[in-house]
Amino acid sequence: MAAKWRARCHARASPSVFTPRSGVHCVTTLLVSHHFNTKHGAETLAGAARHGARLELMVLPPEPAGRLPDSACARAEIAFFSEDVFPDYSRQFFSAARKAPGLKWMHVFNVGVDHPIYSELLARGVRLTTSAGTTAGPIAQTAIAGMLMLARNFPRWIAAQRRRAWDPMRGAEVPRDLRGQTMLVLGLGHIGNEIARLARLLGLHVVGVRRGGPRPGDAADELHAPDALPKLLPRADWLAIACSLTTETQGLVNAARIAALPRGARIVNVSRGKILVQEELIAALGSGHLAGAYLDVFDEEPLPPDSPLWELPNVIVTPHNSAASDGNGLRVNALFLENLARWHRGEPLINEVHSA
Repeated sequence: MAAKWRARCHARASPSVFTPRSGVHCVTTLLVSHHFNTKHGAETLAGAARHGARLELMVLPPEPAGRLPDSACARAEIAFFSEDVFPDYSRQFFSAARKAPGLKWMHVFNVGVDHPIYSELLARGVRLTTSAGTTAGPIAQTAIAGMLMLARNFPRWIAAQRRRAWDPMRGAEVPRDLRGQTMLVLGLGHIGNEIARLARLLGLHVVGVRRGGPRPGDAADELHAPDALPKLLPRADWLAIACSLTTETQGLVNAARIAALPRGARIVNVSRGKILVQEELIAALGSGHLAGAYLDVFDEEPLPPDSPLWELPNVIVTPHNSAASDGNGLRVNALFLENLARWHRGEPLINEVHSA
């Protein structure tokens, strides 16, 4: 465990700030995982010191069943929910956070904040930041890979391989060119923008849907507000779902909106399963109205073994794993350390959310 610093503030000041003018040094207690401490503890302490701050690292026990004493939890002011905590150590970590009445800020490795703990912390006045953007590249690449597998009819080739059958596509079976097709992207944030950028490289025309006007770096050819969906859906050969799950987006892609897509359209979902009404998707796939779907997220996870989605020949299923990449941890940790420096300088935090 990295060295602990213990001190008291010698004047009235925020416990997370070093005030050079007054010479006040305060210790901030940071709750981290055993893995993060082993890999990045010394670096974190050194980085804080460069900004005139002193940290005490409060480290979770290395066993999932281990618990910190309540008196230790009570000192935590910052918590970093790093990727190694999920899922085995989540309960242990959240329990410690709930026992920290002085907790002021939590940074989380993930993008979505639909877990009840986040609403609970925000209601307590705890600031919350996410790692939005750090996994946008891998998720978008996986979404495009799923799209390409469907577009080039890889499920058919793979099925032929399993049968050891030399069975090339000919005539009406030959797939359409992707170039010139239209992709409708719901949610033009970090992930949606990267999907749009990659799709355009393949020659697709990309239509983005997002609240708010244009922003620097937008990659779509067109940008529309959500109320334009009824006019946009009939144009879409591909519907890519990349928006956050909210009360407004839950069930957004339902039977009526699926029916508004052209016959033969395909859906890619790398956001949250509850945005897409799963039973109505299955019906549209079975009827032939939809030609296929790539799904990384589901209404119930893990996807039950008896779900028809496992067996449908025009569906590709992955286990909520589209973000998997060995570079994610480095990107998330770098973002957290940047936010930690901002915290100590009293600057705005990156990716702060105010509702969950």
